[in-house]
Amino acid sequence: MHAQDWLTTAVFYQVYPQSFYDSNEDGIGDIPGIIEKLDYIASLGCNAIWLNPCFVSPFKDAGYDVADYRKVAPRYGQNTDLKRLFRQARKKGIRVFLDFVAGHTSIEHPWFKQSCDSDRNKYTNRYIWTSHWLENTEEYNLKVVRGFGNREGSFVTNFFWAQPALNYGFAEPDPQKKWQLPTNHPDIKALQNDMIEILQFWLSMGAAGFRVDMASSLVKGDSDKEKTIQLWKAVRKELNKTFPDAVLISEWCCPADAIKAGFDVDFILEWECPIDCIPFRQETGTNCIPTEGHSFFRKKGKGDISKFMRLFLDHYQKTAPHGYMAIYTGNHDVQRISLGRTQKEIELIFAFILTMPVIPFIYYGDEIGMRYLNLPSKEGGYLRTGSRTPMQWSVLRNAGFSKAKQNDLYLPIDPSGDHPTVEQQQLRRNSLLSRVRRLIQLRRESEALSLNSGFELLYCRPHKYPLIYRRHNGREQYLIAINPSVNPVSVEIDIPKNMNTKLLMLEVANNASIKIAGPRLIFNMPGTSFCIARAE
Repeated sequence: MHAQDWLTTAVFYQVYPQSFYDSNEDGIGDIPGIIEKLDYIASLGCNAIWLNPCFVSPFKDAGYDVADYRKVAPRYGQNTDLKRLFRQARKKGIRVFLDFVAGHTSIEHPWFKQSCDSDRNKYTNRYIWTSHWLENTEEYNLKVVRGFGNREGSFVTNFFWAQPALNYGFAEPDPQKKWQLPTNHPDIKALQNDMIEILQFWLSMGAAGFRVDMASSLVKGDSDKEKTIQLWKAVRKELNKTFPDAVLISEWCCPADAIKAGFDVDFILEWECPIDCIPFRQETGTNCIPTEGHSFFRKKGKGDISKFMRLFLDHYQKTAPHGYMAIYTGNHDVQRISLGRTQKEIELIFAFILTMPVIPFIYYGDEIGMRYLNLPSKEGGYLRTGSRTPMQWSVLRNAGFSKAKQNDLYLPIDPSGDHPTVEQQQLRRNSLLSRVRRLIQLRRESEALSLNSGFELLYCRPHKYPLIYRRHNGREQYLIAINPSVNPVSVEIDIPKNMNTKLLMLEVANNASIKIAGPRLIFNMPGTSFCIARAE
């Protein structure tokens, strides 16, 4: 793999463009607005941005229904604005990643419009169409839309009905179904080549790479993902010829497979590997998919972090050092981590994500504890809509997001009188924002907290608190102890081998402490506490 050295200390910031900052007073965030706020992102210590889809779209799914892969949606600006964002961000040490929706387009995309034609053309096989409009596809686990277009047949969808699935072929085509093409069919290869050219187009403009949406879902009927892995390997090989520094981040949700496929980074998500929700969003009503149970990071103290760690370590051992895993604080698809949590509880989540051997992704506003709002659906957001509200910058009109009239805003501002803002939190050392900045600085400046340094679990028991682990690289060693439970706990463990016995406490919450008593380490962890100590 060719994962770049900078990734080992990377901290990403996810920007939802329509909700970040409005520069032209139309009520919708835009790319020039992001450029205006680059200094803020840099001040956090983040060195990369993941930008949600910003291309031409009818916005049936907030931009995840692309109608033109090569053109910025007018509401966000122009291609020249995006190119300027790449350039200005890089000057500040920030790389910008675009969101690439590889599996489907909008029904408004010219490719799809031509594929609807009854006369055979270049794009007849660009999407998956059945041979007959009444054909049953349930046995292939495919959903179709009937009665659309002039051609005989129904088209397969990936998510919403208006997101027709692009045709990357079938892993094992049914010989009785001529519409199921093999992955080596010329029309399949033509689509693959067109997608590579789109990636090259934006890389040549200055993009640092891409987060690929639903990356594992391209080839249909691919139960072991081998055909999909082959597809992405071919993409990676081609990109390496002209853009060897490009970084690919997958929403594959199975790091062992994703890294094998040629991706540099894969998210730990709930779709394929059900582990993300275990620490943060296990409770009913705290995730966009039905879940139940108890998160480890809840003050009730009923969670079980050992389930997460077993799965995490399995993928960690399979991927390192060939690629990396990523964990997010939140994103556009899930409820915010602030839901049902206090500031102190949120701080523990940041302490965890920013000291683990993963690439942290911070969702805009999570660093100030922005709240999840119960709102009507907007652009296909449904219950996700409440996590997509405008960034709260100041006490000015519309929380400093926009000078537009309130009714013209993309989504309403948090109406509570005490909603958090960047302006207010920047003035207080004990604010969540200040804590996050210190944790990011610690991570960026400490070699032992980088991705290639050692990771060792010291205390991780089923249904027990706290969680204790060590990060080390030979020269530096850190002890991290986290107790999200409201109940105080004390734990004694043997001093790890080759650990220095002088401790310097660097970040402490709620008077947590670590003491050395002979050959033992004693962790005194009050309720909702954490500590990070350097062994010197």
